[in-house]
Amino acid sequence: MTSLIAKEAMLRKDFLKGEEIRTIYFGGGTPSLANPEWLEKIIRSISTHFSLSLQEVTLEANPDDLTQEKLAAWKAMGIDRLSLGIQSFKDEVLQFYNRAHNAKESLDAIELARAAGFKKFSMDLIYGFPSSNHELWVSDLETALSQNPGHLSCYALTVEEGTALGNWTKKGKFNPANEDFVAEQFEILQQMTEKAGYEQYEISNFAKPGQESLHNSLYWKGQAYLGLGPGAHSFDREQRFFNPSHNPTYIKSLTEGTLALISDPLEEVDRLNEYILTALRTRWGVDLEWLQHQFGKDLASEKAIPLREFEKEGWVKREKKNLSLSKSGMLVADSIAQALFY
Repeated sequence: MTSLIAKEAMLRKDFLKGEEIRTIYFGGGTPSLANPEWLEKIIRSISTHFSLSLQEVTLEANPDDLTQEKLAAWKAMGIDRLSLGIQSFKDEVLQFYNRAHNAKESLDAIELARAAGFKKFSMDLIYGFPSSNHELWVSDLETALSQNPGHLSCYALTVEEGTALGNWTKKGKFNPANEDFVAEQFEILQQMTEKAGYEQYEISNFAKPGQESLHNSLYWKGQAYLGLGPGAHSFDREQRFFNPSHNPTYIKSLTEGTLALISDPLEEVDRLNEYILTALRTRWGVDLEWLQHQFGKDLASEKAIPLREFEKEGWVKREKKNLSLSKSGMLVADSIAQALFY
């Protein structure tokens, strides 16, 4: 598979139109299980076909996958940031999520990574696990913050149809927490991270100054990006592209020297609405001046009625030519964005 990803990189060497690559992100699936030599070959291939000015190379890792040997190899090839899928520090919750690691392994993994010289971390946590009170979530946050990771990505537990959790819910074997309970945990998250010196720079992401994910910030700012491998997504600011998730299809096309890309052209109104949606999720907010220059829309006047209502509720803030959400507004971000769509 590595040689095919390298081949895809060669075939798509003009996708970014000469733009320098500043970040690389190994994610999706379980890249921490991959042979380090494979990852190094991919980095070499990218450096061969693209102009690089790397500021960040991230690897998603499961805590139980970390070893001294792997960490040393990752560090040597230029990986400098680890995104750890911890989810919880409670063993009973991890068992429910069907995670292979336990809480002790998470703490050991952080210690091991620091000993190997890694300084940039992100921890993934899940909130909204049903309980009679918030003690479990507060305890998870206290443990995470005590490790001083510098970055947290926190997501609400969601029940999706067709998943094991969805089937359990349908059969009455699992009762999800109600919306108010989940919202309260989101507010606890905001309060505890702020007190610990973290800034909520995107609805689900919290970082100490200078420790934001540079890679993910590119997505939220609408920059172009290239995804390689089965199921990977790319964006050139006008169209989205998708690689087939079906491995045999991906392998067959590249073996024959062709790309099996699926393109999804975006109408201007789609790009406009997507910018509103993603920009509102961030601390940078919507640049009203740029939006008018780029799309010819005066959002402040054209959406004055809903904006006045949102300001009255204390959900949005306007500073000069910038529109952003307040902490309480982040609870209803999707509804606000929907009301501002064209």
